[in-house]
Amino acid sequence: LPVAVVCSAGTPGVGKTTLGKELASRAGLSYVNVGDLAKEGELYEGFDEEYDCPILDEDRVVDELEARMSEGGVIVDYHGCDFFPERWFHIVFVLRTDNSCLYDRLQSRGYTGKKLQDNIQCEIFQTLYEEAVLSYKKEIVHQLPSNTPEDLERNLDQIMQWIEQWMKDNN
Repeated sequence: LPVAVVCSAGTPGVGKTTLGKELASRAGLSYVNVGDLAKEGELYEGFDEEYDCPILDEDRVVDELEARMSEGGVIVDYHGCDFFPERWFHIVFVLRTDNSCLYDRLQSRGYTGKKLQDNIQCEIFQTLYEEAVLSYKKEIVHQLPSNTPEDLERNLDQIMQWIEQWMKDNN
């Protein structure tokens, strides 16, 4: 049977990439950063002037990942997850970060003005968590705090336990 497939979602700056890469290395899973994948394959359908960033072509991303996802054993990292097929994921983790902490992280990445404000708002209103709950069975969607190195360690331990349990239950 395929290995567990995990989605790590959340506002930019919450620590998805750090978590995803470390988790992949600990669990022996492959790691896909959707932003990087889109950049490499130029999977865009235009450019958003207001946010100064390319617009993801979600259909092409799904097509690009389909074969890899059906094999399993993948951790997918992207801020949103509502456009991925429901069948792809056994579990979805939405990382959450305190606003003051997130504000500093985004500012240090060069986010300013509307882009900075909207990402903070997105976190305040739990937008990505709400999207995940609406897109997947509620019981597979989990929020994890992601403010400190201790949170990261705890999250890694928790997800590793979940993966090990999943492997036991499904093999």
